[in-house]
Amino acid sequence: MSVTRRGVVKGGAAGALSIALAGSLDSIFQTSAGADVGEAYGYGPLVPDPKGVLDLPKGFSYKQLSVEGDPIKEGVVVPGHHDGTATFPGSRPTRTRLVRNHEQSNNGTRAVAPASLTYDPAANGGTTTLEVDRDGDLISQYVSLAGTSTNCAGGRTPWGTWLTCEETEGFTGQTKSHGWVFEVDPHGKRTKPVPLTALGRFAHEAVAVDPHTLTAYLTEDASKPFGLFYRFRPRAHRGDYHAYAQGGTLEALHIPDVPDLSLVQEPGTKLRARWVPVPDPSAAATSTRKQLDTITRSQKLEGAWWAHGKAYFVCSYSKKADGAAADHAGQVWTYDPHSGKVELQLVFKPGGVFDGPDNITVSPYGGGVILAEDGDGEQHLIGTTKKNKPFAIARNALNGSEFTGVTFSPDGRILFANRQEGPGVTFAITGPWHRLRG
Repeated sequence: MSVTRRGVVKGGAAGALSIALAGSLDSIFQTSAGADVGEAYGYGPLVPDPKGVLDLPKGFSYKQLSVEGDPIKEGVVVPGHHDGTATFPGSRPTRTRLVRNHEQSNNGTRAVAPASLTYDPAANGGTTTLEVDRDGDLISQYVSLAGTSTNCAGGRTPWGTWLTCEETEGFTGQTKSHGWVFEVDPHGKRTKPVPLTALGRFAHEAVAVDPHTLTAYLTEDASKPFGLFYRFRPRAHRGDYHAYAQGGTLEALHIPDVPDLSLVQEPGTKLRARWVPVPDPSAAATSTRKQLDTITRSQKLEGAWWAHGKAYFVCSYSKKADGAAADHAGQVWTYDPHSGKVELQLVFKPGGVFDGPDNITVSPYGGGVILAEDGDGEQHLIGTTKKNKPFAIARNALNGSEFTGVTFSPDGRILFANRQEGPGVTFAITGPWHRLRG
């Protein structure tokens, strides 16, 4: 690795973390190199892994499971490009089920499943369902959906299913249209390879679902023009498998006088949201993001999560060189349906230690978020305190692959996260989560 800002910090020199804090009087604060990796708050400094795989704080440990290429059964192996993941109660009280995406497009280790679970035989993506015991040891796994494309992130529903999202608008050589959301039953009884077309056809990233209204909030990672933040209001009043198949209304976020979310740089800023109907969610002739002229856009809309009565959503970065209105190295926003406002929670400034947040979850310990980094140089799992002070929970010590699929087990004992490539693998991380500093 060449000398980078992270290389300097890792070497022990003082550095600036350059992150803006929600509710803080200062938009940037300075901290020592030790604090950058969690010494002053969080769980303490990262300890180098003797195996060179995953650096964690003292007292934490990890297990590797479901590695790309591992045999599942004859003719079927674990697909590649591990991505968005959610957890569910397992077949026994001490077990946990995981449903994990595979962001496969035209190449890589493809997902293979029976015809009853395959949407398009020409597409390589899909999902894998895993079951682990209370210690994070793998008990079983199988490909639970195949024939989809570029399954990036998604979201857990309040009724206990996984919405897996295709981050594509389709490409040549496939037998069916792509760019849809599919629903996977973690218990494997009801899954059908049928797209939920009412949720729109676009380059989906993630979904956060309001358990009270069943409204889904969706992110779009696209360019020329940049993507939108959507909400889907279903006709169904009761949440159950394929409730969204009954249809509903797809709308896009619009904030008057804010054409680009990167223009907002002050954490704590609250803005009134308006919602504009998408004329043709199926994008039969025109991409959904191109159907609306006066709308609010953002470069690299990524992760989404529902917690504390709000939809959290992430913008990985914004670059004026790419046509954005302003530069930043990551934003975390919330939308509160009760107030009807979006609020900027934190901003990573260019040149800081952390950048490129992607998948997100909200920690049950302290109320902060955990972000999977997909930035320059070294890759981290980044935690924040309740006051949005960031710290490193883990570092990819093996290669430069991004982290994905960060999520806790239902009982909060295990943090699961994936290394996407080199090869793809799922980590089960345990430790003294309740000992959060700050």
